[in-house]
Amino acid sequence: MKDTDMTTTPRYSTRLSRRTFLGAMVAGAGLIGLPFSLRAAPGATGPAIAFDGDALILAEGTLSRRDGASGWIELSAPAAGGILSLATHPGRPGRVAAGLTSGGIALSEDGGHGWEARSQGLPDAPVTAVTIAAAVPDTVYAAIRGDGLWKTEDAGRSWALAMDRPWLADGERDVTALASVDLATGMGGIWIYAGTELGLTRVPDCFCRWQDVQPGDAMDALASGKPAPSEAPLPEGEAINALVSAASLPTRLYAALPSGIWVSQDAGVVWSQKSNTRALAVAVHPANADRVVAITDDGLIQSRDGGANWTALARA
Repeated sequence: MKDTDMTTTPRYSTRLSRRTFLGAMVAGAGLIGLPFSLRAAPGATGPAIAFDGDALILAEGTLSRRDGASGWIELSAPAAGGILSLATHPGRPGRVAAGLTSGGIALSEDGGHGWEARSQGLPDAPVTAVTIAAAVPDTVYAAIRGDGLWKTEDAGRSWALAMDRPWLADGERDVTALASVDLATGMGGIWIYAGTELGLTRVPDCFCRWQDVQPGDAMDALASGKPAPSEAPLPEGEAINALVSAASLPTRLYAALPSGIWVSQDAGVVWSQKSNTRALAVAVHPANADRVVAITDDGLIQSRDGGANWTALARA
């Protein structure tokens, strides 16, 4: 493959005591028993990738940034620890939220050049996924390993628990990927989609309950009391390493899985496979839903046609 140019008020769970107990057990066990993909050394970085406007920010071993065709420059990582996850927002150029291996969130307002800790009130555990609310750049969601989903409405200056971890296959599951999807839920808000080690789920941002991704809105699901039949879901029981919604076309979702890169055109009801190479992270351009970059076992790759064709993207 040949490289080409680069342009351009929370609702609390009824299981709080159980959640706290499970979190303590995970911490006390030193993460023993967790899938290997969910472990990370305190100083490790990535893999994670995000667009900041036309620029790319890459956390993989080190932290780097590529603006247009000018090549990569190395950035200083947050002092608080290595990066597990990244999130940006098209309405706030330069703002980058990083979930840290050592616990907490770091925030940059200059495209990743400088960082400030924004972890006051968060549990002391790795942040496995982070996303910025599609309509409100000061609202950030963070998934805490062994704990739950946390929310800030003031860019990380204060945090509150929003939701327990999803309950899938008779157990609570850590969230491995997050995306704020700018689609109406039917309950006065939009959706938070979450990837887990066992697949995809979502919750309205009123945080009433996790539910399967299905046609219709959240009220339909609540009224029916049971999920609609699946149409063409992601592979059953497969971990989701990364998940992103295209800001310019919110119904378009991309997911990075061990089986490859998958895309949905209808907000996650029907999925199709666009690459069969193990994918670790994925990002989509904020103004062009067809422009995608992913970290895979083959290296850094990019597509300009929604995943139909891929070319290598050089790291040098």
